[in-house]
Amino acid sequence: MTLTELCQELKNWFDRGFPKWIGKITISGGNLECRGDGTWLSRENVALYDGQYFRIVGSVFNDGVYQFPCSTLQDESFDGAIWAMAVPPAVLALLDDINAWEAKYGGVDGALMSPFQSESFGGYSYSKGAIGKSSSGNGGDGATWQSMFDDRLKLWRKV
Repeated sequence: MTLTELCQELKNWFDRGFPKWIGKITISGGNLECRGDGTWLSRENVALYDGQYFRIVGSVFNDGVYQFPCSTLQDESFDGAIWAMAVPPAVLALLDDINAWEAKYGGVDGALMSPFQSESFGGYSYSKGAIGKSSSGNGGDGATWQSMFDDRLKLWRKV
């Protein structure tokens, strides 16, 4: 999972009222030209700091959340927006925890892949242990990362 996906789930882009650069944006050589007047988005002329996250919207190739400075952007010109973000460390820790949980339980070999909690045939039976919590709070029938981290997600979710 990426920070972009988590922010979408939370409906929270942590913009905190920072200025947004809206209009013609050009990405050339990995640099962002934001105002159409040759002004490049950089530490020198805008309030983005090393390690700070920012969001790009309206791009064909680069929509999403990135960390400044970023060298993975694809060159293009588009009408869109860029804004600085103030992502709390607790949200980044939550993302790490979700990714660790998905690595353990979400893959093809994960314990959650089978829809069956128990099975019996020919005198043999087994039951899987519950993982996490369900909507009833009793244990993991069909636990997802959203249900597992619901209490922490609620802290940051916007309606």
